[in-house]
Amino acid sequence: MKQTISVLVENQAGVLNKITSLFSKRAFNIDSLAVGVTDDPTLSRITIIVDSGNSVVEQVEKQLNKLVDVVKVRTLSEHAMIGRELLLIKVSATTSTRPDIMTMCQICGAKVVDITPSTVTMEIANTPEIVTSFEEMMRPYGIMETARTGMIALQKGANKI
Repeated sequence: MKQTISVLVENQAGVLNKITSLFSKRAFNIDSLAVGVTDDPTLSRITIIVDSGNSVVEQVEKQLNKLVDVVKVRTLSEHAMIGRELLLIKVSATTSTRPDIMTMCQICGAKVVDITPSTVTMEIANTPEIVTSFEEMMRPYGIMETARTGMIALQKGANKI
């Protein structure tokens, strides 16, 4: 079962290393990790996706809360969060395949960010399932490169971490 943990930390060098060390020491596998500065430049938000049961996540939360640089930790349930992942994907394109690629972009909400005579590069930001689906639809055209961010998430509604 995938769990999303949102961690608010002090924006200082070495904090991410302390957090990932906590996971590796306990042999917890991280499926996805995304880090970025918040609206407050002294704080960063780390979104961690782990594949484990509730008891493991509770244990991780307790360990994270013991770290000095951690301001707040919250496990976000699937129904109480908005999560998005970004994919940049470059595919081969010819004059005959380019219209089909453009149509799929329109249908899926992807944006073309670069076109050359032989390639099309697109971006899509959506749920991990939709991003994966779009990537699979582009596979027949010949994927040249991809880059995925990992999921970022916020709580729905007026609540915040």
